[in-house]
Amino acid sequence: MRREIPLFITGVVGIVFVLQYFIPHFPFNKMNAWFSDWFSIVQACAIWLGVLNLLKISFQNIGRRKDDWGYAIVIVVSFLAISIVGFAEGEAFRDSGTSFTWLYDYIYTPLSSSMFAILAFFVASASYRAFRARNFEATLLLLAAFFVMLGRVPIGDVLTSFMPDQLQLSSLATWIMNFPQTAGQRAIMIGIALGIVSTSLRIILGVERSHLGGGD
Repeated sequence: MRREIPLFITGVVGIVFVLQYFIPHFPFNKMNAWFSDWFSIVQACAIWLGVLNLLKISFQNIGRRKDDWGYAIVIVVSFLAISIVGFAEGEAFRDSGTSFTWLYDYIYTPLSSSMFAILAFFVASASYRAFRARNFEATLLLLAAFFVMLGRVPIGDVLTSFMPDQLQLSSLATWIMNFPQTAGQRAIMIGIALGIVSTSLRIILGVERSHLGGGD
C-alpha cells in the first residue's frame, strides 16, 4: 500500500489535469483549483523539509569535520542570521530600510551577481569544448558561432564594409539567428514537448515509478 496509494493519487491528479484542459467545466475546473491549493500546501511543507535536511547535513559535516566543513558553518550561520532577522521584524521585513532588506540588497544580491559572473567562465570553457571541429556538425556549429559573434560587434561590419549591406556580417548573423537558429530551436522544443508527454503518461499510468524512490 505504501506504493499503490501514491501511484493512485498521481494517476487521478494527472488525469484530472488532462481532462480539465479539454473539459473546463464542473467538476474538473473545481478539482483543478483544489489540487492547485494542495500543491501550494505541499510545496510549503517541502521547503521546510528541505531546510531541515540542509541543516542536518551541515551539522553532520561540522561534527565529523568532513572536507570543506567550513562552508557548512557559513551555511548555518547565514541561515540563522537571515531567519532571525526576518522573524524579528515580522510582517514589515520586506519594507525598505529594514535589516532584512539591507542583508538582501548588500549581501545576498552581490553574492548572486558574483555567482553568475563565475558561471561566465564555465560557459566559456564549455563553449571551447563544444566548438572544437571534430566532425562536420561541430564544424558547422563553430562556423555559425564565429559569424554570429563577429556580426554582433562593430568590427564585423568594418571587415565586410566593402560588401553589399545584405552580405555584411551583421546581416549574416541576423539571418542565422532568424532562420537556422529558430528552426533548430523549434525542433528542440517539439522534442522536449514530446518527451514531456511521454514521461507524463508513464507517470500517470504507473509505468515510471522513480519518483517514489527505491526499486520497482
